[in-house]
Amino acid sequence: MSQNRSSGRRPADAKELLRAVARPLTFLLCLIMVCAFLAHYLLDSETLAEYAANDPEAAYGRQEADGGTETARTAEDTSADADKDTPADNSAVTPDEPGAYDTSEAQNGGVSAVSPATQQEEGEQDMAEQENADRTVYRDGFYYEPLSDAVKERITGISYPEEGCTVPYEDLNYVGLLYVDFDGNVQEGELICNRAIAQDMVEIFYELYRNDYRLERVRLVDEYGGDDTLSMEDNNTSCFNYRVVDGTSTLSKHALGCAIDINPFYNPYIVYNKNGSGETYISPKGSEIYADRSQDFPYKIDENDLCYKLFTQHGFTWGGNWNSTKDYQHFQIVL
Repeated sequence: MSQNRSSGRRPADAKELLRAVARPLTFLLCLIMVCAFLAHYLLDSETLAEYAANDPEAAYGRQEADGGTETARTAEDTSADADKDTPADNSAVTPDEPGAYDTSEAQNGGVSAVSPATQQEEGEQDMAEQENADRTVYRDGFYYEPLSDAVKERITGISYPEEGCTVPYEDLNYVGLLYVDFDGNVQEGELICNRAIAQDMVEIFYELYRNDYRLERVRLVDEYGGDDTLSMEDNNTSCFNYRVVDGTSTLSKHALGCAIDINPFYNPYIVYNKNGSGETYISPKGSEIYADRSQDFPYKIDENDLCYKLFTQHGFTWGGNWNSTKDYQHFQIVL
């Protein structure tokens, strides 16, 4: 009997316990809801979920643009930066104004802006590299290349006649070289020759330079107005000059860029019994004392001279071996 009474009271006790717990919980939940309602409407605020729904860019700190992300800023920050860093009128900024291109890496997506001066330098460098694309360098300071527009302008109307010249520009090469002058100083020289012998020229002049062979000058004959006599009188070593042989109407090998005169004042051009007159013609004027090749003197070219040996090894003939005429300065080749 006692067990039946005990088992019959347990359901009532459980319900009373549940009611006792539910009352404070219900009250607490109601209180929370009331507080939230009052906070929202009385204080004019919004929950985090509402804030995120209304302004996702600000809430999550980024925005999608062109398939990438970037840090978002508030409208106030953006406006302030615009007032500080951006001119009111962008058209008022010109490349000549200081700092016009001094844009920071941050403002250029992490890439430094390139100034117009830098762009010009890079452009000039590209042009120089393009112009030198056909240059052949034999040794430092010794090279040859097709005639540039600047060189063509220098020689046209002087050593290269504007009319009547039968040699195309394309058949000629500009040669840059080094040489040792009479004072023992290293100088930069230049000459123009037929492109077929340009490699021979750099090889020969490199050996002359390496052996301290002295040359007084190596300039284009155009610096003398194309006047071969003036060039010889100045003891200038030169090659191309579209002209005839001195005292004749025959086109010289110089006109083809296939002949060169070396230290001409000390190695003159001599014509014996010129025109049957019995007279000896010597050019240039003032070099008569060097016509006697039995004498020893500096810069004399003979068969023991290094210059003679180098040119003849490369297939040139020497004017000093001619018969009625002697041209001791002159080396030429037949192509």
